[in-house]
Amino acid sequence: MVDAAGVPGAPVPDPAGPRPGPRAILRAPGLRAGGLLAAVLLLAAVAVAGLAVGAKPLPPGQAWHGLLDPDSAEYTVVHGMRLPRTLLGLLVGAGLGLAGAVMQALTRNPLADPGLLGINAGASAAVVTASSLLGVATFAGYVWFALAGAAAVSVAVYAVGGGRAATPARLALAGSALNATLYSYVSAVMLLDTTSMDRMRFWTVGSLADARPATVLKVLPFVAAGLLLALLTARPLNALALGDEAAKALGARPGAVRAAAIVAVTLLCGAATAACGPVVFVGLMVPHLVRALTGPDLRWLFPYCAVLAPALFLGADVLGRLLGRPGEVQVGVVTAVLGGPFFLYFARRGKAARA
Repeated sequence: MVDAAGVPGAPVPDPAGPRPGPRAILRAPGLRAGGLLAAVLLLAAVAVAGLAVGAKPLPPGQAWHGLLDPDSAEYTVVHGMRLPRTLLGLLVGAGLGLAGAVMQALTRNPLADPGLLGINAGASAAVVTASSLLGVATFAGYVWFALAGAAAVSVAVYAVGGGRAATPARLALAGSALNATLYSYVSAVMLLDTTSMDRMRFWTVGSLADARPATVLKVLPFVAAGLLLALLTARPLNALALGDEAAKALGARPGAVRAAAIVAVTLLCGAATAACGPVVFVGLMVPHLVRALTGPDLRWLFPYCAVLAPALFLGADVLGRLLGRPGEVQVGVVTAVLGGPFFLYFARRGKAARA
């Protein structure tokens, strides 16, 4: 066994807290590496489906032809709409999934999720305020408001929940209270401002329909920085799960690790919410599914989440286009429908385990 610092010692603890159930399916490093490769292939297959499915279905061969040949009849459809949508879905899905994994590790709360703890609501409230009161109508304009709102709520939830002494229950209560308050504010602002409501009615439920190449290019630096920072915190967060004193003995600095994790969550959630609106449950579902494969070691869990979360997110978007054809069901609605039963199942399983 290896400890949280990667040296021989105690087993890696589960940062989201102890839980019953079978051991990880992929225990050997070789199996985990092979599983990660399989996850990448799955993501590629879902991305191809994202290029092929729409109001005008395209066989994979035609979609590939439209991707590479500027003279093909499918080129405009693929490059004008579906490729930006797919790329944005990759970025947003990876951001939300990894943000959820970091939050669960940081708070040791297995129910932590950017949507459930109010992080997305903070970004949404800031964006709606900028749109309604300041007339900001572009991603480049309101991404900074989204980042500020996500950062403010991240710090507020952590502080109200008790800081380093926070318990999962207190964090969940603090996040739920802020979440309800902020979404009530968002609803009130949009009801009072019909222009803002018309402009953002799809954005508020989570949508990739307005994806544009410019949006992808503008959101990329924020998500890339957040992903890199989150991956770099994997080893010290493993150490932090042993307790502050043990983490210090292993060379980690608890204060700096928590600050870096909060910055990573802010970048990922703020950019994702600004790009396509508040989306819930992606950051809750994926880490739990991955933990069943890899176990609690964040050095494997984080990369898996960064690959499987966009696969789930793009899959939900493709499913929404199939169910609503010739229109579509917004991806935020699909993830909510899929994630609701998962959340209830996990909550009931945790209650049964404590009984």
